Amino acid sequence: MSSIYFLGIGGTAMASVAVALSHSGHAVSGSDTGLYPPMSSYLDTHNIRYFSGFSEKNIERAIPDLVVVGNAVSRGNCELEYALEHRLELISMPELVRRELISGNTSMVVTGTHGKTTTTSLLSWLLDYGGLKPGFLIGGIPENFSLGCRASGMREQGFFVTEGDEYDTAFFDKRSKFMLYRPDIAIVNNIEFDHADIFDSLDEIKKSFRRFVNLIPRNGALLVNGDDPAACGVASGALCPVERFGFGEQCDWSARDISCGGDLTTFTILYRGDPGETLSVPLFGSHNVMNTLAAVAAARHAGVTMESISRALPLFRRPKRRMEITGGLRSGITLVEDFAHHPTAIRATLDAVAALYPGRRIVACFEPRSNTTTRNIFQNELARCFEPASVVVMGKVHRPERYLPEEQLDTALLARELQIRNKTVFLAGTGTEPYPQDILDFFSGALRNDDVVVMMSNGSFSNLKSLFLDNFG
Repeated sequence: MSSIYFLGIGGTAMASVAVALSHSGHAVSGSDTGLYPPMSSYLDTHNIRYFSGFSEKNIERAIPDLVVVGNAVSRGNCELEYALEHRLELISMPELVRRELISGNTSMVVTGTHGKTTTTSLLSWLLDYGGLKPGFLIGGIPENFSLGCRASGMREQGFFVTEGDEYDTAFFDKRSKFMLYRPDIAIVNNIEFDHADIFDSLDEIKKSFRRFVNLIPRNGALLVNGDDPAACGVASGALCPVERFGFGEQCDWSARDISCGGDLTTFTILYRGDPGETLSVPLFGSHNVMNTLAAVAAARHAGVTMESISRALPLFRRPKRRMEITGGLRSGITLVEDFAHHPTAIRATLDAVAALYPGRRIVACFEPRSNTTTRNIFQNELARCFEPASVVVMGKVHRPERYLPEEQLDTALLARELQIRNKTVFLAGTGTEPYPQDILDFFSGALRNDDVVVMMSNGSFSNLKSLFLDNFG
């Protein structure tokens, strides 16, 4: 076994892989800045040694055999410079996963702009319940496992399920991460423009997906969202069997008689028009029906029976920060936390919340943090995606100094457009009150009994959730 040092260990995937390799017997350590729960807690729970902040002394003390370089780490990082100058062996996280975890297993890769974490968690659970003991790498902490990554129980000739991100791999490898995962069975859930820091256009993103599809062997399988023209377009060149899932008549896997009641969404699954089992899953919204269809189709390709799938679905538990619900708060308020950070995902989350809590007022809190939503690329789309909400709280734009003024998201303009749409809007971080205390002060005067507060960010939102629970729990 070797000594492995994770440079940028606080990333969701990096921390998860670090823990998995520690469990496999490797000596694991690492460093990062700005670690926050759940990943800091995850590392602590699994006794992973890590340094807060970067320093040459950190990596010098570790004396690693291998340095895993996170994709957020770039030249100029003092630890990276030390590793280069001392000729330490560097590897990207996806390459490490392929080498150490995927290895001789059947590789199942879940891709798409939205829904990857939920679909990967759900597919892993269906395989696990079906007795296949899959390994997995998930961009979150799935509640059914309490681990973001683990090795396959079969080691070889088993299954490994990977959340396949289209973001780049490392400073020395600009391919999309999913290109490293050697897909045998793949899901393409949807394709939209995102990651404006590395892609110039939707066409550039589709080109990367086409390259990914071209890796699937002829005896593999591609499952594609049949309702998404971009996804179907990249699937058209596949040399393997292709099946479509969705709501359209052209889809091989589809759903009908969809209903939401209590804690479950129930629907009848159809395969090529023939009705099958009635399935129930503790997920909400049409986007999650799509995620479930994709996971079920992939599980069937892995050999899991529909009877097993039917029993497993109601026992699924959502990953953290994917419509994570906290009820029983003061004045009957319900808090929902979600990772949504793209206009399509924001709207899907709010639609699902509106269906789950009919008649209750929705207070949407959004932090523009991603490299796409901090720019004005989605200026118009963001004005439209909050339609189910009555109140919109707009957090501070994360690191706006990265862009020219004319490139930045204009939150003041966005606030005016939302007000025209009859929304009550609070623009945080613009007054004298410290952020995010100004949001809590706004809540104190604005929240009503039985409101549903939805917090959406792909970051910490400056610890807003914990502060909110301290004040309204």
